[in-house]
Amino acid sequence: MHKIIIVSGASKGLGFGITERLLSKGWMVAGFSRKTNKKVIDLKKKYKKKFIFELMDIKNYSRYEKFLDKIKKKGSIYGLINNAGTVNEDLLVRQNDKHIKNLLEINLLAPILFTKKVIKYMMINSSGRIVNISSIVAKSGYKGTVAYSSTKSGLEGMTRALSRELGGKNITVNSIAPGYMKTDLTKNMNPKKLAQIIRRTPLKRAGDIKDIIGIVEFLLNKEASYISGQSILVDGGLT
Repeated sequence: MHKIIIVSGASKGLGFGITERLLSKGWMVAGFSRKTNKKVIDLKKKYKKKFIFELMDIKNYSRYEKFLDKIKKKGSIYGLINNAGTVNEDLLVRQNDKHIKNLLEINLLAPILFTKKVIKYMMINSSGRIVNISSIVAKSGYKGTVAYSSTKSGLEGMTRALSRELGGKNITVNSIAPGYMKTDLTKNMNPKKLAQIIRRTPLKRAGDIKDIIGIVEFLLNKEASYISGQSILVDGGLT
């Protein structure tokens, strides 16, 4: 029976990169996003029997069971990459309340509720790997990221607590906290701010998706079976 890795936010950026790498290494991947695109369509053609993709908004909680019922017929749910997320930066005093609530829901509440559904299948099999995509701001915090930083700090708290709950079932839970990377979430960043960050980074560059993908892959493999409850910071030495 195939081991299935679920990837949220699989249609672009880091989520797509992770999905593409795992498929190339022989994993079966079940991904979902609110929208699709040509890259996803091409990937489905290339990996017809290995790639399951669904249009699903992570905030649509009523769709979770239907999605999981569909993929569990294809194999055993082994991994979960909680990657879906959104960014909205502004000083807290003037940030729109709707934007704050949206950040909290997409980046923290929805991943917790979705993970709750997924771990039932992992517990039955007594094996599994969960990788949460956090951020450097969970460690350091930056001006204009109060709400966003709060969601990522919450995700890391969930990582530590859930690792204790699931350890006895041979399920590991870890998070990866990237520094500033060249992705769709940061493409609108102020160029001066990005230049300042790069100057302060010992490796003198912004991160790339490839810097993260290998760590995700490692955490899914048997060599990482004794790593759990950790947050791995990947920031070029900035912190």
